[in-house]
Amino acid sequence: MTNVTEELRLDGRTAWVTGAGKGLGRAMAVALSQAGATLAVTARTASDLEQLASELSDLHGGKVLVLPGSVSDPATVRTSVERVTEWTGRLDVVVNCAGVSPHFTRSERVTDEAWQQVIDVNLAGTFYCCREASKVMLEQKRGSIVNVSSVHASTGFERIAAYAASKGGVEALTKALAVEWADRGVRVNTLAPGYFRTDLSSGLLDSRWGERIVGGTPLGRVGEADELGGAAVFLASDASRFMTGTTVTVDGGWTAW
Repeated sequence: MTNVTEELRLDGRTAWVTGAGKGLGRAMAVALSQAGATLAVTARTASDLEQLASELSDLHGGKVLVLPGSVSDPATVRTSVERVTEWTGRLDVVVNCAGVSPHFTRSERVTDEAWQQVIDVNLAGTFYCCREASKVMLEQKRGSIVNVSSVHASTGFERIAAYAASKGGVEALTKALAVEWADRGVRVNTLAPGYFRTDLSSGLLDSRWGERIVGGTPLGRVGEADELGGAAVFLASDASRFMTGTTVTVDGGWTAW
């Protein structure tokens, strides 16, 4: 009989989390570490990663590989994956959480530069990470990739056209890769959060839009970052071994209306 508790463990596996410096990425990195994974973390700000690595080392005794850089640069992504595999000899889990927040601007006023920045990081960066990680995972004939999307990949909202387009692209990319790699042991799924309170979202949540956001969430509140960790561990682990190409939504009921 299958032991679900054991299936959720990630002992002996190497996980790479992008966007791990703050917010949801940080929370998911912590959860994967708690589940036993050996952790590599990427973000643009090295000091945020060093602080996370220090805290996790104190709590769990394991070393954390710090890989500062932007996922929008293919060469940086390639080097990061090489460093991970040199470090542990394998790569079992990738959580692609690196992203930039929407430019909360009316669509007719979005500049070319703002549009391109969001697409380069949120969509192209996710592809670069999937592509480079897959080269290791396909050789292993095993791996789980979790691409972080958003409820706004499937639901509309004002002033976030670039962000919504990028996250819709992430979900389409996930399905394509899942189908392509399934017969070689690599699973690809999407985790779509609703509204969570983080450093990046606090400005919006504390503005006049916050009341509308909470009012649109059946549970009557926004999420806390650590409430996303369990879903990330589930998708990373063998507990979800018959899942690929799908989206797990954690949104307090936002998309249920």
